[in-house]
Amino acid sequence: MIGSRWFLEFTTEKEASLHSLEEVLYTAHTQYQKLEILRLGSYGKTLVLDGKMQSTELDEFIYHEALVHPAMITHGGPRRVLIAGGGEGATIREVLRHPTVESVHMIDLDEEVVRACRTHLQEWHMGCFDDPRVTVLHEDARRFIAEGGEKFDVVILDLPEPMEAGPAIKLYTREFYEEVAAHLLPGGVAVTQATSVSVNNLGAFALIHNTMARTFTTVRGYWTSVPSFYVPWGFVFASNGKDPKGLSLGELGERIGRLNTPLRFYTPEVHHGMFAMPRYLQDAVRDEQRVNTDSEPLSFY
Repeated sequence: MIGSRWFLEFTTEKEASLHSLEEVLYTAHTQYQKLEILRLGSYGKTLVLDGKMQSTELDEFIYHEALVHPAMITHGGPRRVLIAGGGEGATIREVLRHPTVESVHMIDLDEEVVRACRTHLQEWHMGCFDDPRVTVLHEDARRFIAEGGEKFDVVILDLPEPMEAGPAIKLYTREFYEEVAAHLLPGGVAVTQATSVSVNNLGAFALIHNTMARTFTTVRGYWTSVPSFYVPWGFVFASNGKDPKGLSLGELGERIGRLNTPLRFYTPEVHHGMFAMPRYLQDAVRDEQRVNTDSEPLSFY
């Protein structure tokens, strides 16, 4: 933050964005990170962790629908869902649009972030934390998955970006993805947010894609534009069978039509558009040979 009227976010080591600061709603240093909930001039309420904008009132629906629905729709009938991260509650909100869902476990390490979001970001969660199908646990997601006996139809990794000494640094490694795969039910699928796919910053996305491809047989990168992120944003879908690119417009429309409330962003046409990666991004994925591992976890900053 600079001055009292502006919020400055460094998007890379060489770029930053500047936003008018209308109000500071909440700020704290939790056990794990710096937490701010701000009201910015163009985007309204905004969740900021360690100086990086996570989601904003204006456009969070784009990110959360893009993260959740391709995996849920591709599965076709998910009953048991695990969310790692997702403290705002909007990921749960999108999951609960699917009428087949019987249980949702959300594992978020930072209880103070979740508590602040429940208080200040009602527009995100819309009361979904109180749904009887939802269980929220404040523990390490890696430990919960590795040591737990439960298996899931869909695992959604709505995680902070991996920064050195940050809480998510080992939640993008081959060993972690192997643990995720071992805790999927037959026909299960997984998805992770996968950072920027800006033409000048492709390394993290390509590394995540290549690392997941060492564990799963079907790995599909996709992307969309989230205006407040200022760069196109990537995601990676993974399974050992089901393929989001194999669904026709008709199949997608029929499955979306089953949802219990309407969407604002995701449509059959958008689904296919997100999985159409431009040539430069295909080339970056093809050329990436590194694998992210526990022994040498890579910080993307």
